[in-house]
Amino acid sequence: MFIGSHRTHATMQQIKLFKGIENDLAALEAGVNAWLAESGADVVSIFGNIAAQTPGGDVKSGGLSRSDFAPSDVLLVVHYRVPS
Repeated sequence: MFIGSHRTHATMQQIKLFKGIENDLAALEAGVNAWLAESGADVVSIFGNIAAQTPGGDVKSGGLSRSDFAPSDVLLVVHYRVPS
């Protein structure tokens, strides 16, 4: 595609999902960082969510805080561009 005298390249946007648990955020972070380094992705944004906690019975969290709740799932979404 040409716009004026500048040549532009079309890109396609994609997402990559990463799932971890709150008591092992270091592993999730390492996994995301490794993928970013290997893929060379042109990142648009990264956002995430932590699932609501549910009672875990006798299980102690080991998550972000000590409680009677099981560790919550953490989801990270990487929105990136690739050449099309």
